[in-house]
Amino acid sequence: MPNDFVSVIQPKAPKNGETAGDQSVAKSPIPVLPVRDTVLFPHAVLPLTVGRESSIQLIQSLGEEKTILVVAQRDARQDTPLGADLYAIGTLATVHKVVKMPNQSLFVFTEGNERVHVGEFSQLTPFMTAEYAPIEEIPPTGSPEAEALQRNVVSQFQAIVTSSPTLSDDLQTIAINIDEPGRLADFIASSLPFLTTTDKQELLETPDVSARLERINKHLAKEIEVQQLRNKIQSEVQDSVQQSQRDYYLREQMKAIQKELGDLDDSQKDIAELREKIENAGMPEEVKKDALKELGRLSRMNAMAADYSLTRNYVEWLAVLPWSKSSASEIDIVKAKEILDTDHYGLQKVKDRILDYLSVRRLKPDMKGPILCFVGPPGVGKTSLGRSIARSLGRKFSRISLGGMHDEAEIRGHRRTYIGALPGQIIQNLKRVETNDPVFMLDEIDKLGRDFRGDPASALLETLDPEQNNTFRDNYLDQPFDLSKVLFICTANQLDTVPAPLLDRMEIIELTGYTEEEKVNIAERYLIPRQIKENGINSEMVEFPTASVHLISRHYTREAGVRKLEQLIGTVCRKVARRVAEGKTEKVVITPEIVHEFLGGVKVRVDTEIAERTKRAGVAVGLAWTPAGGDVLFIEANRMKGKGGFTITGQIGDVMKESMQAALTWVRSNAASLGLDEDFTKDSDLHIHVPAGAIPKDGPSAGVTMATALVSLLTDTPVHPLTAMTGEITLSGNVLPVGGIKEKFLAAKRAGVRDVIMPTECKQQVDEDLTPDQIEGVKIHYASRIEEVLAVALPHTKREAVEDEQVREEVLQAVV
Repeated sequence: MPNDFVSVIQPKAPKNGETAGDQSVAKSPIPVLPVRDTVLFPHAVLPLTVGRESSIQLIQSLGEEKTILVVAQRDARQDTPLGADLYAIGTLATVHKVVKMPNQSLFVFTEGNERVHVGEFSQLTPFMTAEYAPIEEIPPTGSPEAEALQRNVVSQFQAIVTSSPTLSDDLQTIAINIDEPGRLADFIASSLPFLTTTDKQELLETPDVSARLERINKHLAKEIEVQQLRNKIQSEVQDSVQQSQRDYYLREQMKAIQKELGDLDDSQKDIAELREKIENAGMPEEVKKDALKELGRLSRMNAMAADYSLTRNYVEWLAVLPWSKSSASEIDIVKAKEILDTDHYGLQKVKDRILDYLSVRRLKPDMKGPILCFVGPPGVGKTSLGRSIARSLGRKFSRISLGGMHDEAEIRGHRRTYIGALPGQIIQNLKRVETNDPVFMLDEIDKLGRDFRGDPASALLETLDPEQNNTFRDNYLDQPFDLSKVLFICTANQLDTVPAPLLDRMEIIELTGYTEEEKVNIAERYLIPRQIKENGINSEMVEFPTASVHLISRHYTREAGVRKLEQLIGTVCRKVARRVAEGKTEKVVITPEIVHEFLGGVKVRVDTEIAERTKRAGVAVGLAWTPAGGDVLFIEANRMKGKGGFTITGQIGDVMKESMQAALTWVRSNAASLGLDEDFTKDSDLHIHVPAGAIPKDGPSAGVTMATALVSLLTDTPVHPLTAMTGEITLSGNVLPVGGIKEKFLAAKRAGVRDVIMPTECKQQVDEDLTPDQIEGVKIHYASRIEEVLAVALPHTKREAVEDEQVREEVLQAVV
């Protein structure tokens, strides 16, 4: 874009009959011409180069009425300014002549008429128009002081014109012949090249003539002083060098000018900027003292020294850290609850705990931040929940992935003596967020590694301990930094691999899996709209009926979270996008047939599998906890001729092997009460197998399932269909409580189980962790003895066996 420029021409006299009293309060809208780095004064003629498309259209639209408003831009870099980008005071001007240039721009001669206040903009395109109101000048009082001021301004202006090689001597004559103080001030302001756009705009915005002359007088006095210093410097430099040392002379002259004007060279500027940053950083006195000491060393160093860049980087890190800068946002509990409910479906206990924290934080702002740890299977929303917490708090959010991290220096940083040393991830992220109270999400804390380079988990102890992290020391900074205001949130899939000392410093909040109904609600509220948007289509192109979402959730995924479900919805959306790209614009309703076409045949039929496999005696369904959520576990028992051998297979651990031995011992010791021959192992071998043998399995949760499978086998009685159980067994037949109740129950419900058997002591966990909506459709049976388990799991009459067969047939014949 061409730069507007000013060429000062002798101002014209006012037209006949024109007086200040002719100004009215408001005028109808006229075109507004925004200009860069230019201020047009009344009674001055200004040639402008107009190159912007909107400005060209403005000039070309002028008819016989050649009046426009010339207003300076606040930011000259703005290519398409709006009303807010212009100054409020401009000049009413008349366009006298327009010359078209070879480069399609226009050369426009304008004459300023009077100061005006720019009013409301009535049009922005293709060019701006606005109302305006003339500004009345306040004439001087006519006192001797005002007369002396006017004469002083004229004399100083003459002195500057005389000593300046770039200003025409005619300007002196023009200034002497101007009697009106206001016009004199405007003429001199438009004639001085050293005045900045801001200075000129301030003069334009000063209706008081006396005040305007005062400002002009100060600018003239400053310029005279600068010219005198320049002449003095030039004289001193010429006396100190010889003609043969011209290059040296130029460098010395530049240094002398910078010294007199207070300017510094680049290295000195950097030192001054760093000193100012240190002063404004708000760091503790001890840290500030060390930072200034290092800065002093830096100022004495040669820029080519080996340690220069290392010292400079260290001082810069100290200067830019948010030692005292916080978000200082007001906590609104109602708004926070709305944000959490909007961003996440369900998770009521988790939301309650977060709102409890926010409430305490509101009442006690200086509280030490707790270390929350979200534990749950993948895809249940742990990381996104952290983002929602940050949004509800009004804080910055930063995520640090700890998965696979095995170097202690990643947390605490490297010593400054190392090549390429940097602070650790904690300090680096504090620099990025620029506040000392962000929300830090430490993802995958259960996947930290360790090797010869150190133990990152141990390095996290100081970071996450509320009693220690107010003086956290990074190896690179070697200065205490207060992390107590940071809200740390950790995520993990399981806690077994997290060291106990680190676990002790965190508050565990469990996020278990979702039921099918919850998954469908999440899909309809969040997943489907997001995938429709990400795949370039809209809701008018595709429709997901609720029944189809149920189908995808039930028979194409087998997960606790919703990540796989979102991937499948994304696959469907991509198929629809392909149809649209091929020209098929009709709306696609995702019916079950369309689901099968896009995603293939049914991938998961756990309810069918349970019904099919429990047709024969010796098969029982257990419930297991895994890092990916709960899962169903098939346990099969069989017998063959032999000599009392007992075989265990299925990649199982020692705990499960002991449970199998305990189950067999209990069955043998209670053979008579079960209606079995007490020597049933005399002529036969028993074999217990846990399928999916390549997957390691262990844990004290399958004792009752193994005992049920053995009794089912030995009594030749198939277990009730769609029945699952969990619990450990003792040799005396007691059923012991187990953990992971919610995960196991949700896994059973996802698998289509209708009856779940649990230890009696787990009833409290069920009441606390499961909602009535989650339990709906599943009957829970509590047992404290293995006899009670068998009474529920096995049919005891022929009628019950017939009913079981009918249920199996219904499930196996169900059409998806």
